[in-house]
Amino acid sequence: MSAFQLEQTYNNFINGEWVKAASGKTEPSMNPANRKEIVGHVPASGVDDLNHAVAAAKAAAKTWRSLTGAERGNYLFQAANVLERRADQVAEAMTREMGKTFPEAKGETMRGVAILRYYAGEGMRKTGDVIPSTDSEALMFTTRVPLGVVGIIAPWNFPVAIPIWKTAPALIYGNTVVLKPAQETAVTAAKVMECFEEAGIPAGVLNLVCGKGSVIGSALAEHPDVNGITFTGSNEVGKRVGASALARGAKYQLEMGGKNPVIIAADADLDLAVEGTISGGLKSTGQKCTATSRVIIERQVYDAFKEKLLSQIQEIRLGDGMSAGSWMGPCASEGQLNTVLGYIQKGQDEGAVLLAGGKRPDSIGLAEGFYVEPTVFEGVESHMSIAREEIFGPVLALISVDSLEEAIALANDSDYGLSASIYTQNVGAMLSFIRDMDAGLVRINAETAGVELQAPFGGMKMSSSHSREQGQAAIEFFTAIKTVFVKS
Repeated sequence: MSAFQLEQTYNNFINGEWVKAASGKTEPSMNPANRKEIVGHVPASGVDDLNHAVAAAKAAAKTWRSLTGAERGNYLFQAANVLERRADQVAEAMTREMGKTFPEAKGETMRGVAILRYYAGEGMRKTGDVIPSTDSEALMFTTRVPLGVVGIIAPWNFPVAIPIWKTAPALIYGNTVVLKPAQETAVTAAKVMECFEEAGIPAGVLNLVCGKGSVIGSALAEHPDVNGITFTGSNEVGKRVGASALARGAKYQLEMGGKNPVIIAADADLDLAVEGTISGGLKSTGQKCTATSRVIIERQVYDAFKEKLLSQIQEIRLGDGMSAGSWMGPCASEGQLNTVLGYIQKGQDEGAVLLAGGKRPDSIGLAEGFYVEPTVFEGVESHMSIAREEIFGPVLALISVDSLEEAIALANDSDYGLSASIYTQNVGAMLSFIRDMDAGLVRINAETAGVELQAPFGGMKMSSSHSREQGQAAIEFFTAIKTVFVKS
């Protein structure tokens, strides 16, 4: 494993150079597994820094878009190679900054490598169609053109994969980029940016500006020279980003919350269902937009499923993500820990029955981290906060039902519609679920949190805006269609 240096100072990456914030100010990035450990010091940037980055991206746009897709793809391919070589160091930065276990962080980093290689190849795919004209002497066709400057506002829960799955398609389709990472994981963002720098990305094509979302994120969404904005984060902030973009006619893409259900049918393989529920709901400490939150179980198997679930949850080992054997790390910050504990208290106040967890662990060795025990409630009703609101923590709400129809109706009783899964052996039940479930991702005998890079990603209702991320679907957001008519 590459040696990772703690307490280094990191800068913004603007116009091909590492530069301090104009104010000279920095903020510490803390290890959530041990609040006494400072991972690094990151820029506390202001609007002047953001303006500098947007100007650099705008200046680089014409030259970048004039390259062929293959030429742009080569930069992504080279960045993938560098990231692969540095995967251990990047993964360690991620684990120390946001708390997920090192194996999870390494897996995410390698996913970033795969995404870069995938989009490097997309540079050779056709981007238009020939359309028959009513004029026999004319040629009519479509082509796709880049938006120009794209702003990216990325979250802290997937600090490598999400910025890359936004950046890679933006670049391959000819846009230049200003990336605003979550301040909680700005060290990880800098490590990723170093990979693009080593790959030789031209000055101004990709820029990194670190700072508070209320300052940098807002300014990015409102900037008149930013032609498109793609955001992943909370619904509250996402709505503001979308409104700012809409007000000035910029294109926007929002990926926001989820309250993802899993249905356990009476004929389910219970061992598989328990495994998927635990993995989908508790890995990364439940801090995934696709994490399992509501567990809807047919009454015939409710007791058997609950017994197996609680038995396996008791075996989960909490600990520092860099420690071998740790299965679940801390919440990413003290604020997130307090949010989770607040929802646990709400669940009890509203009448749900606490079956497991519900508090910070007693171990002295975990006292300096933002840990919370894996938590399970039963007796949950659909009006309760823990059944309706996104918690973003390791909290499962068990709900019993009498039929598949009731289960699907309850699963759909949500403002969100990102991911949903069902465990069943019945083909008819599978087809009903696929047809009737109001979610952008529906999964059969698999956890809600699974995502593949070559497939469209996004949700319905309040989970997402209009377009999809990842796969070939990404071209819809990052380009505009131009219709061409040629007559000699």
